[in-house]
Amino acid sequence: MKLVFLGPPGVGKGTYAKILVRKYGIPHISTGDIFREEIARGTPLGRKVKEYVERGLLVPDEIVIEIVRQRLSREDCRRGFILDGFPRTIEQARALENIVSIDAAVHFYAPMEVVIDRISGRLVCPRCGAIYHVKYRPPKVPGICDVCGAKLVRRPDDRPEVARRRYEIYYKTMKPVIEYYRSKGLLIEVDASRESAEEVVEELERELRRRGVIS
Repeated sequence: MKLVFLGPPGVGKGTYAKILVRKYGIPHISTGDIFREEIARGTPLGRKVKEYVERGLLVPDEIVIEIVRQRLSREDCRRGFILDGFPRTIEQARALENIVSIDAAVHFYAPMEVVIDRISGRLVCPRCGAIYHVKYRPPKVPGICDVCGAKLVRRPDDRPEVARRRYEIYYKTMKPVIEYYRSKGLLIEVDASRESAEEVVEELERELRRRGVIS
């Protein structure tokens, strides 16, 4: 099962990926995580990425593509993977075709107000990284982390006005990639507005079975 996950920030891609990772034993590969790992390992590619990140610049396509190529060549990807955060451009999508054949590109969609509600209600523990939501996953004690007892915070990027702008920018930049996969017959569109992540994943699995990706 080789999947690309598409969808705006806050739509729940990471949550759905965790469910599938537990169920099928395939890795969830985030380009952001790859960048951090390469930088931490001090690899030649990692040093190049660090230069761009520290200068606040986008990492060039050729570097991103090479990092993804190396990550997908590892043993844990032989049975499949979930690729999140790549491709972001048509050029990257075409490059991915030269690296591996994917089974589907999954576009998780939800109305803007649903996504903003999810993002703006998030609370994060600055000490252990645990994530909560004031409505959907509240801590046992308001404002306090269940795990380590630290005071929870709301990230600046999770403010409603910022979330709205990120949603708009996502579709402005990613619409060509979504349409590219539609034209290839690889696009699966999944309604992610349900409150239950399990229901969203079940809808995806039904479509994957229909296509013969899973049995």
